[in-house]
Amino acid sequence: MTDLNFEKREIEGLGGVPIAVHIAGEGRDLVLIHGYFSNAYTNWVRYGHAAKLVEAGFRLILPDLRGHGESGKPHDAAAYPPDALTEDNLAVVAQLGLTDYDLGGYSLGARTTVRMLAHGATPRRVILAGMGLRGLVNTLDKGGYYRNVLTNLGSFERGTSEWMTEAFLKTTKGDPVAMLHILDTFVDTPAETISSFTQLTEVICGADDQDNGVAQELADILPNGRYVEVPGNHMNAVTRKELGQAMVDFLTA
Repeated sequence: MTDLNFEKREIEGLGGVPIAVHIAGEGRDLVLIHGYFSNAYTNWVRYGHAAKLVEAGFRLILPDLRGHGESGKPHDAAAYPPDALTEDNLAVVAQLGLTDYDLGGYSLGARTTVRMLAHGATPRRVILAGMGLRGLVNTLDKGGYYRNVLTNLGSFERGTSEWMTEAFLKTTKGDPVAMLHILDTFVDTPAETISSFTQLTEVICGADDQDNGVAQELADILPNGRYVEVPGNHMNAVTRKELGQAMVDFLTA
């Protein structure tokens, strides 16, 4: 995964599904979780964020979610119970023996981070990127959109949102069957639960991104939340150098 000399480990996720974890750098442990249809490489490495964080003194721990990247992609619906992604990533923390660490994610990775907090994860600082309040309290409001894309592949007019979503799936070599099942793992988190999280939290979102609701609303209900805006929409904010810089600035302040 580039010249950062990533070490690949495999941990045992929920139900024995193998979860690939990519580790690079030395220093403070930072777990970062990628978004839906993506993988650790595309989300964090490809556009330079990982290199910037390693340079800033972090040991990066980048899991591929089940159904994504180099992790297991079972086609059995039973392998995708509610909160499966949460359990997998809690297993990453436990099996790697992490006790003093930071945690964050983009889009579905941010949602998974929130579910981990709801299940008792205790990172020092938290990053929630590409996420608003609505995307946490009403997780499947776009579920119909993704089901439509995944069940009608190859039928969309070039340039439409659906066509671009399918193109991204092809770029990351995503498994459409696994992606459909991933939707069944989503669990809503009540606003009162989110408002109980006390960690210093940075909510980072593209200026033109409201795919998961309004990021400022999420920052506002977190006791120690702050909102940072970067250029772009939901699909391309993750490609901007400003995202990685905002993460470094927050975690090293």
